Amino acid sequence: MYSETPLAPMSGGGLGIYDPSTAPGGKVTLKGLMSYLEDRLHLAPYLRRRIVRVPFDFDHPWWIEDENFDIEFHVRHIALPAPGDWRQLCIQCARLISRPLDLTKPLWETYVIEGLDQVKDYPPGCFGILSKVHHAAIDGASGADLATITQDLDPHAAPPPPSATAWRGEPVPPSSQLMARGAWNNVARPVQTVAELVRGGAIGRLAQAVRRPPELATPGTAPPTRFNKQVSAHRVVDGVMFDLAEIRALRAVAPGSTVNDVILALEGGALRTYLQDKGELPATSLTAMCPISLRSTGETATGGNQVGAMIVSLHTDVADARQRLAAVYASTTSAKELQNAVGARTLTDLSKVVPASMAALAGRMAATMEIRYENTPPPYNTVVTNVPGPQQPLYMDGARMVASYGFGMVHDNMGLMNVATSYLGKVAVTATADREMMPDPAFYTKCLQNSFDELKAAANTRT
Repeated sequence: MYSETPLAPMSGGGLGIYDPSTAPGGKVTLKGLMSYLEDRLHLAPYLRRRIVRVPFDFDHPWWIEDENFDIEFHVRHIALPAPGDWRQLCIQCARLISRPLDLTKPLWETYVIEGLDQVKDYPPGCFGILSKVHHAAIDGASGADLATITQDLDPHAAPPPPSATAWRGEPVPPSSQLMARGAWNNVARPVQTVAELVRGGAIGRLAQAVRRPPELATPGTAPPTRFNKQVSAHRVVDGVMFDLAEIRALRAVAPGSTVNDVILALEGGALRTYLQDKGELPATSLTAMCPISLRSTGETATGGNQVGAMIVSLHTDVADARQRLAAVYASTTSAKELQNAVGARTLTDLSKVVPASMAALAGRMAATMEIRYENTPPPYNTVVTNVPGPQQPLYMDGARMVASYGFGMVHDNMGLMNVATSYLGKVAVTATADREMMPDPAFYTKCLQNSFDELKAAANTRT
């Protein structure tokens, strides 16, 4: 929330493509979709919550139940003009995700997009649902969970049981109450956090890690690229679909590697080809920030943002696809061991010690300060996130979801985010980029496909 700027809204989202032929009567209406979502609002509490900023950012923002909640504000209806092809759909999605959300409302919008008449590989009559959500409200894990619980496993499923308690909105608290609670939190929160860290032994582990850093490989300094400049207000999106079984089979190229390692190697190969084409490939490897979930095993992702990060090398300086995947596997292994040495949640919990006003100031400074590459290299070149999804069909008001794509957010110094989402045996790898930095997103998806083909050829070649 603090680092959001008018040119860089901190909202991501996803696009689901639905086939209405499975719905009753083979038709889905806007009124029916809104009624369907209203029946499930209690399953996703953030859908009716808005933030309230404390004066002078004296405390972190509050969540309250929006007493003026109106679902018609959040669910909108548009259509593509003829012919309604994939390129038009990507352009429309890019325009929609470029716009900041209204921070005085619950932090989400949903667009029903009709007119997908010439989108290849999908049945005629399909429609899209673009969901846009602020990253302060959900992270990737909670977003995937919410997408599941707000849809059905059967096209004829009955609505879920209503909540045991009736929903009630809340008025915005007066400034005096916000300031008084902020004063208490600024004293109590750091004391409580430090006490919890000491009881859990986290402070001791952190001190030990600082005194004796683990002998682990680090990703190195990220080289400046076209993606590490000030962003504009405009975005592009595009994506390519792969077979999940084939992605899994590529792990054989580097025994022990994971699906996430394969995705990172695909991105490394694609970025190598893309930057080579521009005559801009750095001699040193690009690095990627990979979000990692901080949720405990079995923890229900009902909202909120509990995410850490690890930095890994994409090994764009390695020409051979087989060697690149092996190098990525080694890099992610070291990054995970480095995280485990202290604990990503420990580092996140330490941020609670910082007063809200200082956190807000730091966020604004980081978001608006001028970037000078000759003095300061970027912290990382891109973001790559892998969000596993359900492998059984999902239905929205009876319509079957036939594909799922994820969209990320970009900001100054990081103008390209790659999102991999899996659903029903497929993996969609989608790029969200600043339009000035990547004017040719379709070419980038070709680079992704070429990178996949290179890895597939390596997997089929016996060593």
